[in-house]
This record gives sequence, structure tokens and C-alpha cells, in this order.
Amino acid sequence: MNTPVYSTFETEFRVRPDDIDMFHHVHNSKYFDYVLAARYDQMERCYGMAMEKFLERGFGWVVRTAHVDYKRALTMSDYFIVKTGIESIDEKGCRVKFSIRNKATGKLCCDGWFDYVMIDIETGRSAKVPEDVIEQYMI
Repeated sequence: MNTPVYSTFETEFRVRPDDIDMFHHVHNSKYFDYVLAARYDQMERCYGMAMEKFLERGFGWVVRTAHVDYKRALTMSDYFIVKTGIESIDEKGCRVKFSIRNKATGKLCCDGWFDYVMIDIETGRSAKVPEDVIEQYMI
């Protein structure tokens, strides 16, 4: 059986002063923020299904599990590229793989994956991912 291959997309950001920790590099928690911000951008720009569309339907995405493998630090004012893509998706949720590369050097700063589940906003409980959403995200 062939495993589906999904599109990947890129978003560029720049390290801000408030991203820097006492060791003069980006704090590890900021990498989570970078991936979430890239997904927010890519949901609208690349998939044509902004987060607001999910909210209008009474749904939201939440992170169930996150794995980050740190390789090298980003520092003040670095430009970097967050590349993300669906690794798998079904009615229970999706796994999004990601990498973050320093734009100037091309070197990998970190990579990993996030497992997202869909929730019903009204109840706060998990919900089945609608078939049209699965199809939209299978590009």
C-alpha cells in the first residue's frame, strides 16, 4: 500500500528581541510558537482554509503531542524558514512535520512533529475531522 505524500509549505520569519533568552539565543519555547504561527499562515494562504473557517463551523485544532529535536540555535535578527506539511491525516486528527532552517546558512535549527486533534469548541471535547477538511488538507 502506498503512503500518501502531502505538500509542504514555507513561511519566513525573523527573530525578535523578545524571543531571546538569557543565553543570547532563541528560547526553546519560541520554536513551538514559530511552528504554530507558520501553520496559521499556511492554513489560509496555502490550504485555503483559515482558522477562522474552523471556528465558524464550531471546530478548533489543539496540540496533543509535540516533538522537537533541537540542532542549533537561532540568534537575534536571524531570518529563518519554517517548513511544514501534513504527514498523516484521518478522522481523529493529523500529524504535522516541520523543520526550521536559518535562512542565511541553510542549516537546520530544529525539526520534529506535532499531533493535532480537532475539538468541538462548544463542548471542548474531541470531534471527528470532517471529510471535506481531510480532502482539503490532502494536497
